[in-house]
Amino acid sequence: MENYILHKADTRGAADHGWLNSKHSFSFGGYYDPERMNFGVLRVLNDDTVSGGMGFGKHPHDNMEIISIPLEGELVHKDSMGNEAVIKQGEIQVMSAGTGIYHSEQNHVHDKTVKFLQIWIIPNKRNVTPRYDQQEINLSVKNEFVQVLSPNKDDAGVWIYQDAYFSIGTFDKDTQLSYQLKNAEHGVYAFILEGNTVINGHELNKRDGLGIWGTDALTVDTKQGSRILLMEVPMQVN
Repeated sequence: MENYILHKADTRGAADHGWLNSKHSFSFGGYYDPERMNFGVLRVLNDDTVSGGMGFGKHPHDNMEIISIPLEGELVHKDSMGNEAVIKQGEIQVMSAGTGIYHSEQNHVHDKTVKFLQIWIIPNKRNVTPRYDQQEINLSVKNEFVQVLSPNKDDAGVWIYQDAYFSIGTFDKDTQLSYQLKNAEHGVYAFILEGNTVINGHELNKRDGLGIWGTDALTVDTKQGSRILLMEVPMQVN
């Protein structure tokens, strides 16, 4: 039986620190809602805007898969493993925090904001050796979903310690397609980056989120030009 949960953009938690404006789809920091703790192993989905030259100072994480997807601008990443990199729109970054890692993320430029998604996935393996990776996303593909994350090192996109699959698609108006789940026990959380789209009969606008489980496929019907992130994840948290 198909089940769903709908998170309209204006119902998200919010934090405004001056240099950082963040919207939280799930409980995070000072925002707590017992009905919005997670969607399966998807624990955090933060929609962050960081002022020019500002950012997150060095801080620790452990036993979490942390994914960053810049939507506009560039981030400078530094971590305790010695990695230093610039992550920009059209790329995806992943860190397996494992036994523990310190990192910082800063806006790379001083006169423009950077906008990015920060996503946390609960891993299926604890206390792994920390690791870092980033890859380009093929933004030239239109009207189909492009896989950008999986559990497999040899598959398309970055990989994580979890049976999860992320896909991003950019679609023209009036595009109709379907997305087949990799595993019938999974759910999919769809996040609308741009545009207006109907997914399994639910109309969604920019920054709306829709979690669906108990189905083996999604039907997508874009009513205007749209960009969509799909996060297919196990619903059981071990």
